[in-house]
Amino acid sequence: MRTRILTALVLCLVIAVVLLLLSDPVYYGILLGLILVAAAWEWSGFLKLPVPAARLSYVLLVLAGCAVTRVYFWAPDQFLRVLQGALLWWIFALIWVVRAPAQVGRWLAALAGLFTLVPSIMTLLRVITDWPQGVRAVLLIVGVAVAMDTGGYFAGRAFGRHRLAPRVSPGKTWEGLAGGLLLLFLLALLLTLWLPYARWPFVTLALVSGGFSVVGDLTESLLKRANGLKDSGRLLPGHGGVLDRLDSITAAAPITTLCLIWLGAGA
Repeated sequence: MRTRILTALVLCLVIAVVLLLLSDPVYYGILLGLILVAAAWEWSGFLKLPVPAARLSYVLLVLAGCAVTRVYFWAPDQFLRVLQGALLWWIFALIWVVRAPAQVGRWLAALAGLFTLVPSIMTLLRVITDWPQGVRAVLLIVGVAVAMDTGGYFAGRAFGRHRLAPRVSPGKTWEGLAGGLLLLFLLALLLTLWLPYARWPFVTLALVSGGFSVVGDLTESLLKRANGLKDSGRLLPGHGGVLDRLDSITAAAPITTLCLIWLGAGA
């Protein structure tokens, strides 16, 4: 637990420095680029590729997907299609987790990585560089995922009895889900004191985003379980890999951004 907390504090410090102290978009791009490469490399481990060169090819494919998004889908109207596509993907992922968690072929896992990593990273990049209050919006996106993870973790440890998705993640419980939603509900209510959004639409959409962040977590758990892995990697002591910390944010990023656009935010 001590290692887990220390690593989390270091990560929060790094993110805070980049977001709050370094205003040049170049720094944001570098940080997100490093995160993307690490996450794509870990995801390639789910594909059971025979050699490192094949795994590197998959990383390059994910980077190419980001480049295509940047060139052809960066205008607001075009990027909205990316967000809507991400929403459809996460609805499909929910059905996958609930109805067919044993169906994990190489091609499906590869497509899942593209549909997960490209929209999430590019959403964070676009919001933080192009929105008038981009840093605040990214902190809100991360806050949704962190509130769900934190509330779910402690409520699950204290009260967890009924498994949420036993074939995917035996540690997840309905009590943990309720704890995450409760913490997010309280956080969203508090934020309405400062944010220029109508209270109940904002709270409702925050809870919807939080629910999808759990789907992101479960989707990665599905792939880890299919490959006999406890963690996606070992880069972060006490946490596992980059994907183990990014999984809920991969879904929260496009869904929360879409919800903020519906509330009138964005550029």
